[in-house]
Amino acid sequence: MTAKKSFGDTVVAWQKKHGRHDLPWQNTQDPYAVWLSEIMLQQTQVVTVREYFARFMARFPTVADLAAAHQDEVLGLWSGLGYYSRARNMHRAAQDVVALHRGVFPHSSAALQTLPGIGRSTAAAVASLCFGESIAILDGNVKRVLTRYLGFKGDLASSKVEKELWAIAQTMLPQRDVTNAMPRYTQGVMDLGATVCTPKKPQCAQCPVADACVAKTEGKPENYPVKTRKLKRTSEQLWLLHAITRSGDVWLMQRPQTGVWAGLYCLPVFESFDAMLAALPAKYHSQLQEGGVFKHVLTHKDLHLHPVELKLPTSLKPGAAIGEGQWVAQADWPTLGLPAPIRKLLMA
Repeated sequence: MTAKKSFGDTVVAWQKKHGRHDLPWQNTQDPYAVWLSEIMLQQTQVVTVREYFARFMARFPTVADLAAAHQDEVLGLWSGLGYYSRARNMHRAAQDVVALHRGVFPHSSAALQTLPGIGRSTAAAVASLCFGESIAILDGNVKRVLTRYLGFKGDLASSKVEKELWAIAQTMLPQRDVTNAMPRYTQGVMDLGATVCTPKKPQCAQCPVADACVAKTEGKPENYPVKTRKLKRTSEQLWLLHAITRSGDVWLMQRPQTGVWAGLYCLPVFESFDAMLAALPAKYHSQLQEGGVFKHVLTHKDLHLHPVELKLPTSLKPGAAIGEGQWVAQADWPTLGLPAPIRKLLMA
């Protein structure tokens, strides 16, 4: 299948007139700002990212500022954005930029991929948007645009097939004034996927390449992209010990650096109510109050969370009885990196 050479140049012309131009990370070639936005936009909507991006840029205006921060503060600012491995990798990448590259982001997509948490598409986005490299991106929106335009029926659940699409995407880049055109092309193909070539009910009448789009001709754009492998969902029951003093201090522990909620501060977690009882002295058992179970949805798993409250006097500090952790004052825990359901529970 051969790509139509006019695709890239058409997208560039469309982006100038109809693309998005008001996003806070646009109209700059600062690789730090662009990289930060690209990491945040992975699996997260623009409307959500705006607030977090502004908050991070205000607190960490340069990559050196981010690198020098403590991980707890980074996770605290990230709290609620989800997929916390992004934040941990982002922090490590900033440290690598400072330590290994003297605070200057590498200019090529190949070199950018050596940094933690930067995959092929993110590296290409930074390299093309900031440095004009002629390199294709292939995030979720772009896969949808290209597979529909090409009528690409290969199953993207296969890594071999995805590599084929990567190769084709590279042939569809702008052909004129490439260095200057690439930032606008990369932004434009993302804009098409986000605002016109949407997953459901795409606005084909507004698409600049609709006249050559195979999916539009077929009348079935929502059949693309093809990806047959489905994520196998699992579920898990967890009990949360919500120990709180009369003054509002909460007992929190920091999760291990791997697994669910890695590195975040959390209420003590138990696999069963009996396990919780076994961890507490018998004199506290009668004071436990079970709350209503609620579900928290992760990418591959549903967590059914059972909060159990233990109210204690201000003076009682049973650290050894509860296990690892510390008392955190009511005024301090909101600044910590907390899993979204734990933050919601504490706020309630």
